[in-house]
Amino acid sequence: MSLIHSTALVNPKAELDSSVSVGPYTVIGPHVRIGAGTRVGAHCVIEGHTTIGRDNQIFQFNSLGAVPQDKKYADEPCQLVIGDRNTVREFCTFNIGTPQGGGLTRVGDDNWIMAYVHLAHDCLVGNQTIFANNSQLAGHVEVGDWAILGGFTVVHQFVRIGPHAMTAMCSLLFADLPPYVMCQGQPAVARSMNYEGLRRRGFSAQRLSAVKAIHKLLYRSGHTLAQSCAAIAELGQQYPEAVADVAQMVAFLQATSEQRGIVR
Repeated sequence: MSLIHSTALVNPKAELDSSVSVGPYTVIGPHVRIGAGTRVGAHCVIEGHTTIGRDNQIFQFNSLGAVPQDKKYADEPCQLVIGDRNTVREFCTFNIGTPQGGGLTRVGDDNWIMAYVHLAHDCLVGNQTIFANNSQLAGHVEVGDWAILGGFTVVHQFVRIGPHAMTAMCSLLFADLPPYVMCQGQPAVARSMNYEGLRRRGFSAQRLSAVKAIHKLLYRSGHTLAQSCAAIAELGQQYPEAVADVAQMVAFLQATSEQRGIVR
């Protein structure tokens, strides 16, 4: 029995694994590839040079792979790539990339993306993230692994959100949000570190202590960003279990531009 509904319009050039299911009235374009076990709901449009991996669940009324909302875009063959085991709820819009941003919008694996989420061109989303309803990302935004975006979070273009960071509902980000930091407000300000999330992900007591020390140096010491970064880099000697966590924070801060800055 065919897993593609009789009312779906799947271009003959599209590459769908035989185990892919497609719901009623969905339209799939010629440059689309979909991996094994993925389920596509009703009334979706999947177009452009879009590649979707294995075992994703894409609910009804989604638009994936449309051209970017960028006046400079001139019909170049840019891409949207979605990994494996993602859940994409209703009314999401993911655009392809642009030549100016590397030509790629990418979503990793095991992400939970709720309704009405927008990923603009050239966004790069990691793994195991959660995007609550109406989270909106402008172009060129980067979101690290395990980040959580509260409902109605709005992120300015080129902003980076670090791994394990979290935003409260209705947060507005104009600056980079470092790893582990929780923020809230319009514009967003740092409130604490995501300690409960880190505990749930198996962080040891020593690693949590290192994160507390990072918070103190970054937000309570009165140092400049460069001074805080230098002091944080030395924490690996004091907390051997947290060497990778410290290195991750240092790398993030070193890549922060003076113009953009971090959420304070």
